Amino acid sequence: MAEKTIPLLPCRSELIEPLLDFYTALGFGTTFHQKSPYAYVVVERGTVELQFLGMKEYDPAASYSGCYILTDDVEGLYEAFRSGLKSAYGRIPARGLPRIGPLKDMSYGVRQFLMTDPTGNSIRIGQPISDDGSHRPLPAETFARALHLADLFVDSKEDLPGAVRIVDRALAQTGKRPTPAQSLRLLVLRGDLAQRLGDDGTARSMLDRAASVAAADLADPAALAELTEEERGAVRDAVARLAELRG
Repeated sequence: MAEKTIPLLPCRSELIEPLLDFYTALGFGTTFHQKSPYAYVVVERGTVELQFLGMKEYDPAASYSGCYILTDDVEGLYEAFRSGLKSAYGRIPARGLPRIGPLKDMSYGVRQFLMTDPTGNSIRIGQPISDDGSHRPLPAETFARALHLADLFVDSKEDLPGAVRIVDRALAQTGKRPTPAQSLRLLVLRGDLAQRLGDDGTARSMLDRAASVAAADLADPAALAELTEEERGAVRDAVARLAELRG
């Protein structure tokens, strides 16, 4: 038989049922459920199999565990997972546990989104968009550099406070001004970070500013036509995330 890798992830024992509810909402089926002598469950969705070991002394908030799932239809999975979560929870959870993040192109050649399950495991789902999986060089331009680093801190390192510092430094620049596209992306990202960190006042302020930029500077098709294809894609993702966060 062909070899197969199956992630074995930790789970706080009393969170087994919420964990199964979460993966059921994503369209996974439970194929094994052991309660004693220790909790152990297996969930499957198509060719994806995840196994979970129950642990009594385990803090989901301090978890560093997770896995990466590669797909050839990241857009389809993103919409299916969001729809399933909304049906199960009455909303799309964007902060706390569980949660699902935005879909975006990363600087290492994948389009991806991150989910975190009720027991703190990070599940990254990505689709290759380049044959080169190495990081692109760090941009020299101030705001491109800030966006590059902030995206890595948020959606690879998952260091939200670190990303906040990067974005705040960029937004505080006085001698330079970002382009409208850069401004939109920075403001949406800062609003997203504030919302995830429970700072609702800052989130509203940043998202309102982002909406103003989108309406005033990027609503004209001629303005978008001046951007590169990559920049237009980033703007589309930022506008979609803005709508989600404000909706």
